[in-house]
Amino acid sequence: MKRRELIKTGLVAGAALAMPARAFALPQKGSARDRELFAIAKRELDRAGEAIWKRDIVGIADFGLHSAERRFHFVNLDREEVQSYHVSHGTGSDPEHDGYLKTYSNVEGSLATSRGAYVTWEWYVGRYGTSVRLGGLDPTNEAAFRRAIVMHRANYAEPAHIERYGRLGRSNGCFAMGEEQFRIALMNLSGGRLLFADSLGLANEGEKLAVNSIELLQPGRPLVSQRYNPGSY
Repeated sequence: MKRRELIKTGLVAGAALAMPARAFALPQKGSARDRELFAIAKRELDRAGEAIWKRDIVGIADFGLHSAERRFHFVNLDREEVQSYHVSHGTGSDPEHDGYLKTYSNVEGSLATSRGAYVTWEWYVGRYGTSVRLGGLDPTNEAAFRRAIVMHRANYAEPAHIERYGRLGRSNGCFAMGEEQFRIALMNLSGGRLLFADSLGLANEGEKLAVNSIELLQPGRPLVSQRYNPGSY
């Protein structure tokens, strides 16, 4: 019996060695695009450090895509899942209103989207109902609080708006979403999590679209210190 078992074991081991090594690699969940989003989320969390105190889910807004595309990604690092929804960009970033973001701005009154890393703060009730305050962590978006750049719901960000006009409406620089999508954001992205916005141009299959007119943010740049102070609101 022992001899037969040894022979059997040896044959199995030999067959295993003959198989391609990649067959034994641990599977990576998601598409090539999703894996790229995981890498960006981890990179930005490392860069943000202690400014982010909930590190399970990261929001990534890819403004390198048209507003009709699902370009707001909830990257769940614990479950290795990505869920994607629609999000609007600012009027000042798209003066032609063709659905493509052309420029970023951190200037008050620009009505433009700002790129960079944000920390999500608490809920509040404002002009658009329940909204989420944001703190800008980069020099490119450090005026977010002064500019009242927040996450909120809006009728012009509903998927039905795309069906009618072929694009979303524009915000005043805020991250505006449809009611259902914003409810998900409210429950999963508020209260100390990371939101990152840039023109990544990641299509569904992982290929990168051309975004030559917009300078992309690069890792390694310094962050602006933002601490939540309830007394300042």
